[in-house]
Amino acid sequence: MKHGLEFEKPIFELEEKIVSFKNSPSSPPLNFKKEVESLEEKCNKLKKEIYGNLSPWQRVQLARHPKRPYFMDYVPHLFNEFLELHGDRSFADDKSIVTGIGIIGNFSCTIVGHQKGRNIDENLVRNYGMANPEGYRKALRVMKLGEKFDMPVLTFIDTPGAYPGIGAEERGQSEAIARNLKAMSSMEVPIIATVIGEGGSGGALGIGVADRILMLENAYYSVISPEGCSAILFKDISRAEESAAALKITAAELIKLGVIDEIIPEPLGGADKDPAVAAAMLKSALLKNIKPLLELDKEKLIKQRYQKYRNIGEFKKSRGKRVEGKR
Repeated sequence: MKHGLEFEKPIFELEEKIVSFKNSPSSPPLNFKKEVESLEEKCNKLKKEIYGNLSPWQRVQLARHPKRPYFMDYVPHLFNEFLELHGDRSFADDKSIVTGIGIIGNFSCTIVGHQKGRNIDENLVRNYGMANPEGYRKALRVMKLGEKFDMPVLTFIDTPGAYPGIGAEERGQSEAIARNLKAMSSMEVPIIATVIGEGGSGGALGIGVADRILMLENAYYSVISPEGCSAILFKDISRAEESAAALKITAAELIKLGVIDEIIPEPLGGADKDPAVAAAMLKSALLKNIKPLLELDKEKLIKQRYQKYRNIGEFKKSRGKRVEGKR
């Protein structure tokens, strides 16, 4: 029996009925072809209706789907070759961030991605995709290696946020993220960041300063999780759905605001429904964006990246009369 998210249950119930008709043991054999065709037509219509009108909170749920492809699931589909590199050369090898060098199409590149686990044991190793300072220092070490050898940097964001533990703070969590922001803003090679699942706060930004920011259709990218926002603003975590709508965290909303540059479509129902097709769409988008960035000279590349971030957000000057002595 399939288990999905709450809003997916009507779809799975229909799919189970279709399977039961197809596998129905009957004597003498009965022909359920018309019934099956009718149910399949109804199921396809229901899928388009549900998945075509997802709320921000439902997209957050899809971004966290336990079967959604993680970074390492995409690696064999995206890269002809991939060599993982370990450690920050200072403290440890943080396994919540995977780094390496690889080849995509005809381009050699540096690769950095958050990695979650599929079960409790894996998540204890991967820390649920929440990086410590050594994870961001490892990422920066490998990105600088890419800059040294003139290779573009590809990052893959999928984290609820940077790890907020005492040890992480003692080892300089905020400093490590800030150092990455500064270094990535002036790197002399193209950087493409893709939000493939959760894009949570500074944990995402630590590998998210880029020339192009791509985002899978059912990912989310936010200054804080809906639950965190709900707890702070309303003192009530149960209002997370309301907070998700207010935060403007979906790909469709963020592209309007100029925060991201491109939405990568997913198979109907999410990347978990057909990971191979999702990976093919992701690879196509990456290859399309790498070539024009490589054609820019380094000075123009950095200026363009700087201007990109200057253009994010809007403000209006007050037209009120100035009152002397007041601010």
